Amino acid sequence: MVVPLMLVLFFGTVELGSAVAISRKVTLMAHTLSDLTSQSPPAGVSDTDINNYFTAANSIMWPYNPGSLTPYPNAPMQGTISELYIDPNTLAARVQWSKGSAPRAPRSSVVIPAALAVGGTYLIYSEVSYAYAPPVGYVLKTGITLSDFAYTRPRQSACVTYPASASGNSTPCPQL
Repeated sequence: MVVPLMLVLFFGTVELGSAVAISRKVTLMAHTLSDLTSQSPPAGVSDTDINNYFTAANSIMWPYNPGSLTPYPNAPMQGTISELYIDPNTLAARVQWSKGSAPRAPRSSVVIPAALAVGGTYLIYSEVSYAYAPPVGYVLKTGITLSDFAYTRPRQSACVTYPASASGNSTPCPQL
């Protein structure tokens, strides 16, 4: 009578513990993608830079990494990096550029916290999701999607241009 109860407790603890650990790593991945992109040089970022950011963030998931986080559709991990411009008149955040598994359309609107809505500025916005499938499925019968996002301000210049200029000279920050 005690054995079934102990098995449920044991497997439930293992499955829930793994989900919590992966959730923390998803949060760390979102912050890493946003942080790496915000540190880009004034010349901007290229496709190679973006791929390198995704590769670096992917290593965070070890040992839970079933595949790779790439800027292309790939389950169970997905990620997107976008740059947002905050309109000085309306304080609405609009997408300047976006790369990843589910890139946002240019000029599409993104809801941001009011504290970050500073007109005429830019934000780097990253989103990461992970489709968690329990290893045993004894207690958690179905998988859950763990996701998080992060915002950072560009550090080396007013904005992070994409694609990077071929000459290495900084380009003016666009305002879509």
